[in-house]
Amino acid sequence: MDIRNIAIIAHVDHGKTTLVDELLKQSGAFHEHQQVAERAMDSNDLEKERGITILAKCTSVVWKDTRINIIDTPGHADFGGEVERILSMVDGAIVLVDSAEGALPQTKFVVGKALARGLRPIVVVNKIDRGDARPDEVHEEIFDLFASLGADEKQLDFPMLYASGRQGWADEELDGPRKDLSPMFDLVLRHVPAPNLDKDKPFAMVATILEADNFLGRVLTGRVEQGRAKVNMPVRVLREDGTVVETGRLTKLLSFRGLERVPVDEVEAGDIVAVAGLSDATIPETIAAPEVTEALKAIPVDPPTLSMTFRLNDGPLGGREGKKVTSRQIRDRLFKETEGNVAIRVSESPESEAFEVAGRGELQLGVLIETMRREGFELTIGRPRVLFQTNAETGEREEPFEEVLIDVDEPYSGVVVEKMSLRKGQMQDMRPSGGDKVRLTFLIPSRGLIGYHGEFLTDTRGTGIMNRLFAGYQPYVGTIEGRRNGSLISSEDGATTQYSLFSLQDRGTLFVTAGEKVYVGMIIGEHSRENDLEVNSVREKKLTNIRAAGKDEALLLIPPRKMSLEQAIAYVEDDELVEVTPSAVRLRKRYLDPHERKKRERSGNQD
Repeated sequence: MDIRNIAIIAHVDHGKTTLVDELLKQSGAFHEHQQVAERAMDSNDLEKERGITILAKCTSVVWKDTRINIIDTPGHADFGGEVERILSMVDGAIVLVDSAEGALPQTKFVVGKALARGLRPIVVVNKIDRGDARPDEVHEEIFDLFASLGADEKQLDFPMLYASGRQGWADEELDGPRKDLSPMFDLVLRHVPAPNLDKDKPFAMVATILEADNFLGRVLTGRVEQGRAKVNMPVRVLREDGTVVETGRLTKLLSFRGLERVPVDEVEAGDIVAVAGLSDATIPETIAAPEVTEALKAIPVDPPTLSMTFRLNDGPLGGREGKKVTSRQIRDRLFKETEGNVAIRVSESPESEAFEVAGRGELQLGVLIETMRREGFELTIGRPRVLFQTNAETGEREEPFEEVLIDVDEPYSGVVVEKMSLRKGQMQDMRPSGGDKVRLTFLIPSRGLIGYHGEFLTDTRGTGIMNRLFAGYQPYVGTIEGRRNGSLISSEDGATTQYSLFSLQDRGTLFVTAGEKVYVGMIIGEHSRENDLEVNSVREKKLTNIRAAGKDEALLLIPPRKMSLEQAIAYVEDDELVEVTPSAVRLRKRYLDPHERKKRERSGNQD
């Protein structure tokens, strides 16, 4: 059977996963009465809730006696390294662009990598049914983008389709019949070349996706680059420099059929396949027949840029809400994560019962913490820190920078420019993007973005859209101003009362409601001034034998500010921690005892 290998690449929320659902349905991959969840490729609960793809997934459909292997890729910058490796497995790509939003940074990043690999993408302008669709302008934007990324003449002559993934149609003309997706299937067969690989050489493939399976152990997915492989055949795993990692046997070969992985006896060059039976192999190593001595060329894993300290929950409420609370359980879970997630690195911290976890960004580490709390873990998390490096040639200290693209209503552009410049952001471009909106492009240190997103949404009344992309390391730019306001810190243990919270409202913004458990050292709000303030939030009204004219019901409380996990992590300062349990996210001081805090402040040591 003929094979075509394609990746679907696009920015977050431009409709990749929804389109793949329709491709599966219309190709007959599902039975007529089979119940299939919406966005079937987003199998992970967090993916479904957040509406993003976190893990790359493979699927395949058959169209006119040709098997089309489709890889649905992550669109978020934190998972960009994965996208880059996936492009090495395919011979073509569908670039999906929202008909209103146009080409955004992640589109630019992935398309640049695809063009550099010599792929000739098919462009699909999706969501044509949107009221604010502007397909002709988006077409021009894509052409300009390809040209700016150094596309050759063949790549600039890209075929284009107009589509609605949700409605399940694609057409070559804007006013076409809008029946089904067969024009897309036919274009893939015509435009994407079949894999041109040598089937007679000894077997070799590069591990591109890694996952840990409870029954099969480590499962590595990749494209067979040469030769054939059979079940139980002996193989060895090679690093880039040719050293042998391990030898073993391929106990299982799994091929993709619709949404399922089906065991097969033999695979050949061009097939995208998952293999099991190896205990140490990882990305991006070469799995090959014993006679192969040189590793295949592979894209290295991107280095982490951000680190957080994961600690035992040693607060007064520790152990009451979760089942997994010991440092050994936390350690085992973190090291297990590194088996299936090569972008995360874990090391023992000099602090007792704590671990340093490094990754690509706040979202990626936030996803790990959220997954762990759902599994019953209790943790305390320190403020994110960027990872610096030293330039080997100049000896200069360097830090990670990001390219940030912001779409904002014109009246709010001034405050965004002001805040970004305070955080050492350098404006690269400013242009109108239609509908009284402005598109701003900045280059900014990753440090400057920690904790900014919530402030950005407040400044733009929730209308701004911010997209970011890792841009590499540049010289250190000096100190960046952090949070200006201090904290309201609980001075007592107990449950908060409406009476005491009402009297504290004038002191700042509260994070708690009446009846919540608090403890000494817990942060219950943001002070309206720069200093920290210890307050009593559990004080009750003194009862007397004189009937009070007013009742507690008359004390109206302003709704508290509730933070998501990511907002809390970005909010805390160096001397503060986020307490994460299955049922709560709390903020606290690193040192709960006020005397200990004062002693540390005097000595200038918060660690």
